[in-house]
Amino acid sequence: MSTVTIEPLVGNSLRRSPKLYLNPKITPHFSLNYSRKPLSANVTLRFRRRRSTFALRASSTDAAVIETSEKSDVVLTETFLVKRPERAEGKIAIRLDKGKDEENWHLSVGCSVPGKWILHWGVNYAGDAGSSEWDQPPPEMRPSGSITIKDYAIETPLKGSSTILEGEKFQEVKIDISSKWSIAAINFVLKDEETGVWYQHRGRDFKIPLIDYLEDDANIVGVKKGSGIWPGPLGQLSNILLKPEAAPSKGEASSNDGSSLKNKRLEGFYEEQTIVKETFVDNTVSVIVKHCPDTAKNILYIDTDLPGNVVLHWGVCKDDAKTWELPTTPYPAETVVFKNKALRTLLQRKEGGDGSSGLFTLDGGLSGFVFVVKLDENTWLNCKGNDFYIPLSSGKYQSSTIHSEERKQDEESNSSEILNRAPEEKQAGSMFTDEIIKEIRNLVTGISSEKSRKTKSKETQENILQEIEKLAAEAYSIFRSSTPTVPTISENVVSEAEVSQPDVKVSSGTGSGFEILCQGFNWESHKSGRWYRELHEKAAELSSLGFSVIWLPPPTDSVSPEGYMPRDLYNLNSRYGSFDELKVTVKKFHEVGIKVLGDVVLNHRCASERNQNGIWNIFGGRLNWDDRAVVADDPHFQGRGNKSSGDNFHAAPNIDHSQEFVRKDIKEWLHWLREEIGYDGWRLDFVRGFWGGYVKDYLDATEPYFAVGEYWDSLSYTYGEMDHNQDAHRQRIVDWINATNGTAGAFDVTTKGILHSAIERCEYWRLSDQKGKPPGVVGWWPSRAVTFIENHDTGSTQGHWRFPGGKEMQGYAYILTHPGTPSVFFDHIFSGYRSEIGTLMSLRRRNKINCRSMVKITKAERDVYAAVIDDKLTVKIGPGHYEPPSGDQRWSLAAEGNNYKVWESS
Repeated sequence: MSTVTIEPLVGNSLRRSPKLYLNPKITPHFSLNYSRKPLSANVTLRFRRRRSTFALRASSTDAAVIETSEKSDVVLTETFLVKRPERAEGKIAIRLDKGKDEENWHLSVGCSVPGKWILHWGVNYAGDAGSSEWDQPPPEMRPSGSITIKDYAIETPLKGSSTILEGEKFQEVKIDISSKWSIAAINFVLKDEETGVWYQHRGRDFKIPLIDYLEDDANIVGVKKGSGIWPGPLGQLSNILLKPEAAPSKGEASSNDGSSLKNKRLEGFYEEQTIVKETFVDNTVSVIVKHCPDTAKNILYIDTDLPGNVVLHWGVCKDDAKTWELPTTPYPAETVVFKNKALRTLLQRKEGGDGSSGLFTLDGGLSGFVFVVKLDENTWLNCKGNDFYIPLSSGKYQSSTIHSEERKQDEESNSSEILNRAPEEKQAGSMFTDEIIKEIRNLVTGISSEKSRKTKSKETQENILQEIEKLAAEAYSIFRSSTPTVPTISENVVSEAEVSQPDVKVSSGTGSGFEILCQGFNWESHKSGRWYRELHEKAAELSSLGFSVIWLPPPTDSVSPEGYMPRDLYNLNSRYGSFDELKVTVKKFHEVGIKVLGDVVLNHRCASERNQNGIWNIFGGRLNWDDRAVVADDPHFQGRGNKSSGDNFHAAPNIDHSQEFVRKDIKEWLHWLREEIGYDGWRLDFVRGFWGGYVKDYLDATEPYFAVGEYWDSLSYTYGEMDHNQDAHRQRIVDWINATNGTAGAFDVTTKGILHSAIERCEYWRLSDQKGKPPGVVGWWPSRAVTFIENHDTGSTQGHWRFPGGKEMQGYAYILTHPGTPSVFFDHIFSGYRSEIGTLMSLRRRNKINCRSMVKITKAERDVYAAVIDDKLTVKIGPGHYEPPSGDQRWSLAAEGNNYKVWESS
């Protein structure tokens, strides 16, 4: 036997590209705002034809290894630079210590994670304690090395400290504080200058109060109100309180002058938060292609210095379309077939454990070899967002060199893209969850016993149920630490209470549970100029169909005619009609028993004027904000606010909801809309753009009957195919609902996507998750899920994600029989589907199906899905056969259409 002769492969360098984020297992109440840039692979190509000694040893365990002649052509050598993520944990620490006396204190902020850390900070003075705007501290308060940032902040570098925290070196900055400076609070964010990554607290700045008349705020760190109790969720962390002096008495007030620090005894504190720094380590994946003329086969040798178990997810292409296909057998050892579309081969570890390699023998005549690298279940590496592709046909080798220079231009950029990283589990203290669970159990027990004695009024029972749901919403973010899915408390305790009294009003913002929502417009509705009058004429008709809520288009003056680029919020003369026409239309819907939702765009707002730099960030009208109302991290609009608490919408200035004056103005505006127009609730646009806690603030202030947010992002896909498990996607929606404390629902985009794919591809098995429940938000938190199959974005003339044509009624058969609050699109109502939709709505109302109804999935196979709802309705969708189970319960066919049937219990 001859031996393999292979040139040394490119070694790895240890250049690291750090990314930083908070470890959600330890501290779920901090957020890190940064955008991860797409990563791409760098490629080094070498093409040559030479004769080399290349003999492959036959092996009984590796069927792909075959004997060849000693003479083979090396036709291609290609080396990919890939970046592998590594994580290192550290601590961020905040300490407030007393100095030589009660009037002098020391604040230190430090971090044990390596990096070039900067404290970006400012203060509030005693006379402006209620303001969210920063001021610069007095010069004598600024540590050495500080620089000024505009007129409102200071940046101070953290320096090496003698402190060793859990065996790690520590960087910190110390700030001296004196009562003579009349400082009411210190605000800061921590920034890693190497990467530009910022750390904030719940999407807002850290705030350390030094006087006790500051209003309670979710971003306060340390002791507030002189009580010695940690604020809000931070009380769940492992805090170490230093021995405080006696706190002021309950009735003691602090003055607003410079003596405020003298009148209040500060309490020292120390807090640690665990954070994780993510770095990217350079590794290589090298491919050598040899052609064996004796056998007419291509032999690929793949070598990598990636550590651990490396799996190659691969296939072959037979033409230029680069469609993945399975090669002919035999396959290498440690290879499994994945969904009959690709192969997964565990590369063999090298002696000494330094990397892995594999040998692949492929038939001639193939166009290419495609692969991606799987490091673990959540981390994949690919090439510039695409699959790695190795040309195999002789005519392709030279053509690949055309792109070599183009690829080399990317060498300074990041290399490999990390795909499908699962959300980390979150963790918080159990003390709070134990108390909440105890309260819920007591309430459930109490209502059950009182119901048996029939001594408690229905109103009291409703109040108890309201408290149960509020407690459940409060507990959710804490309790989900034990599992990456929705907590048991939401699935079990709440659902028991919900089912016991499904017809009660739950709480403000979530309606009665029996709503059927009509979206009262499409993308073209503004073009008539009289849309409000057209809806006025259809009000009675919509009421007769059974709709209880209608969602109207955005009412404000807008740069775009559709209304989603609002400008002057108090100007309600729009392309849909005038202010007066809107009022008359809302009144008409109220007369026919339909409640009205206003579509409010709170994330962004278009400016009316440019600033001195020519940037559109000066607003007009009654809310004449300036650039302080715009977030600071959108480079397009040069805002002077704080960092955004969500995802930026780059077409217009993103509003900084952390500003107190902004929240005050928005709440007044929403109040005005409720009082002046008569809106009963809200549809909230693009809620991904700002923290759900602000939504809770707005809903608490306006007490809507019903509210629903549009939290829209992409579902999970693996190489173009939708994943069966969409838990991560629905988890993000549920997390947002929970951030609102359950005061609002959300459009169930997860259900829309899964239903869409199941019907389009005849894969009805998708409609059951691993636990046999509905796979969308409706399977986890049904009372907060607003289900839909189409809206003005997905359908209408935009058609961004249009439901499979001709199969819409299967979708409506599903959402109108299942729990959640169904939303019906205007275009479908006034079409050939009107009669069928009306029949399904009538069945839902007649059988009192509500947002908390119970679902029992009885069949979820390739061509058919069936479920029983509340033991009152049975629904079947798909071309496959299904009949309700026979037995004591009798069923009669109540509705039927194209590949769907609904039976009613008789």
